[in-house]
Amino acid sequence: MDKGNSTAVIEFILIGLSQYPGLQMFLYVICLVMYLVILLGNSFLIIISILDSRLHTPMYFFLGNLSFLDICYTSASIPQILINFMNEKSISFVGCGTQMFFSLALGSTECVLLTVMSYDRYVAICRPLRYPVIMNKELCGWMAASSWVTGMLNSLVQTVLAMGLPFCGNNVIDYLTCEILAVLKLACTDISLNVIIMIISNVILLVIPVLLIIISYAFILFTILKINSAEGRKKAFSTCSAHLTVVTMFYGTILFMYMKPKSKDSHATDELIALFYAVVIPMLNPIIYSLRNKDVKAAVKKLSKSIFSQTT
Repeated sequence: MDKGNSTAVIEFILIGLSQYPGLQMFLYVICLVMYLVILLGNSFLIIISILDSRLHTPMYFFLGNLSFLDICYTSASIPQILINFMNEKSISFVGCGTQMFFSLALGSTECVLLTVMSYDRYVAICRPLRYPVIMNKELCGWMAASSWVTGMLNSLVQTVLAMGLPFCGNNVIDYLTCEILAVLKLACTDISLNVIIMIISNVILLVIPVLLIIISYAFILFTILKINSAEGRKKAFSTCSAHLTVVTMFYGTILFMYMKPKSKDSHATDELIALFYAVVIPMLNPIIYSLRNKDVKAAVKKLSKSIFSQTT
């Protein structure tokens, strides 16, 4: 198509699930409640890990990063989704690009961060005597910073390439957010470069992390099975069960989204799965780490006693 005939797009219209007005009102209430739980739950975990000196360990340092990331990730998309559910469907071109950047950046960062956390669990279980030496503050800080920088750079490249494409007047996005694939469908030019970059990104930030996590947990499982006592095996597994649960939910949802059979009637289902990925998983993360972790429970009890003693 002739690029000279393209019309400047100054805003996009997000019409995801608009054909189900009743469902939208139900989802509005559910998403609002879950978003508040995400803010409160993840903020609580961050505060607890800062206030209690017993939680000043690499595991909780990375968990604090994950909680902060979940707050930012949901804040990049859920408020806009809630606005869309209230029939205000438009978003500016700049706003769409901004949302795309932060969603991609934070999603990519989480992929790397979960891999880093699996390495932390590997060292804790398989190299317990050298754990304090290997997982020192400098390495933890470098690994966390690398996760954030990698995610930001990946998103910056993909967002600049996507939003720099010509759009020929069609500004209707059949999705709840400015998801990059939905935006690319509106471009009136060849998007081969964008697709190639996206494939490379998926290999680096999805395939490789999954393989590294699988390898880490293979070594962890092998080490746990060598422990003689059942109590010892249970204690060792409990130190990584929360992370394994979060990883399974995170990557399980992504793989299901990509691998499930496509059909003409599956678009609404795809959007609901994406909404689950964006809201439910960040909400469950602090719950899983709180319910399945004795250190967090002990920190909560200590903080509760401290607050109670000061008020009486």
